[in-house]
Amino acid sequence: MEYSQEIIDKIFSYKTITDKEKIDRLLEIDATQYTNCGLETTKTEKSLVKKNSRYIYKTIKRIDEKIGKSLLEHQD
Repeated sequence: MEYSQEIIDKIFSYKTITDKEKIDRLLEIDATQYTNCGLETTKTEKSLVKKNSRYIYKTIKRIDEKIGKSLLEHQD
């Protein structure tokens, strides 16, 4: 499943869940993306996953500066 910035933004804007739940959902999306990468995944697809991952981490940084910054610093 491909995740768009629109879905990430929608999770960020939720008013009915806690910041922790938002971060958990965003990290779940990130983990799922990488889990779905395999030997047949093209360089373009891998690049898109990394781009989405960076966007997720930047969004997390908007929720929790410390966690987001740490994720961005440790992204490969």
